[in-house]
Amino acid sequence: MDDVRQQLFEGRIGLFGLGGVQKRSTGVLPFVVVDAAEHEIPEFSLYLTDLVLTDMSALTIRSYSNDLLRWWRLLQMLGTPWDVAGRAEVEVMVGWMRSAANPQRRADYTRSGNLRTGKRPLAAGYAPATINHALSVVSSFYSFHAQFGRGPVVNPVPESTGRRAKLGHRSPMEPVPGYRRAVLRQKETVLMPRSIPDGMVDELLGALRTSRDRALVSLYLSTAARASELLGVHGSQVDWARQRLWVVSKGSRILEPVPASPEALRYLAAYFHEHGTPQPEELIWRTVHGQVRPLNYHAARRILQRANAMLGTDWSLHDVRHTTIARMVSDPNLTLPEVMSVTRHRQESSMSPYLRPRIDEVFEKVQEHFAAPTAVRTLTPGYNADDFSAVFDG
Repeated sequence: MDDVRQQLFEGRIGLFGLGGVQKRSTGVLPFVVVDAAEHEIPEFSLYLTDLVLTDMSALTIRSYSNDLLRWWRLLQMLGTPWDVAGRAEVEVMVGWMRSAANPQRRADYTRSGNLRTGKRPLAAGYAPATINHALSVVSSFYSFHAQFGRGPVVNPVPESTGRRAKLGHRSPMEPVPGYRRAVLRQKETVLMPRSIPDGMVDELLGALRTSRDRALVSLYLSTAARASELLGVHGSQVDWARQRLWVVSKGSRILEPVPASPEALRYLAAYFHEHGTPQPEELIWRTVHGQVRPLNYHAARRILQRANAMLGTDWSLHDVRHTTIARMVSDPNLTLPEVMSVTRHRQESSMSPYLRPRIDEVFEKVQEHFAAPTAVRTLTPGYNADDFSAVFDG
């Protein structure tokens, strides 16, 4: 068992594909974690039910379920019951996530950065934010059960006492004070949103194969909708007359309007003409080959991946949203509150990354500076050149 523990810690072996996360159409929980026999794991369901009662969204429940499933699989390989797990097991999880291959990441993304897009190379393991999220979920799971006298006496995930002391009585109007990270927490690098330059946007649209793909990406560019929001639009939520779509916002979970450009609506009309107009209750995004079914996130991401392979780029759906927001922020005719109403940001602080100059635009201005002719110095009329030279050059 010690050998398995060491191999997991170093990422030399993967987790067994035991159990899974299942979607439920009935009951309180939208998703449940099941074991190898597809039996619901009650300890996880109790915790997830508490999250549902705290008004967590279904997407959050699914995210937490996947983190719990990873933790359960690791404990199964270590032969450790959940209620006696300690810091040693958490250390194995962190070590594995830092070094194991991330199945959601393409191998060519990890070798080097992309010179065309300027995006940084990705490490082979999971991102620091993903590891920290997993630690938060596991810690919260044990804190929940500790309230009822279940589980280990001490939470296996270490916490930062300094963070609690500094943030406990802080006014929201004050800046966030500095504090030491808790043990095992990863240092997260704050990356600026990467937007697509205008010329490369045209290039991207030209590389898309079908009118559906062009309609989808064009609407992402004009609506600033998140990936899941746009994929959830139904036939009745397309307002042709007022050039807008209605999406269920990820944050508020209420139906809100987003603007659509005339170009994007033309692509959408062409897509409907070719493949049929969906009924009011049907999702508008569907597969165009084989059996017709709703387009999911992975299929939408695959659309960009095909274009990236052709162009030698690595743009993502997040980059498309960042591009739209950056364009709106740089438009002098739009105020920041107006942009926030379209993008559905609730806090001005969340817009600060978009207020910084785009690196591509800065580089263009620097190149213009290099190409500009050197200014010729001339004397103010009335000065004698010989006298000026005798005083300052002699």
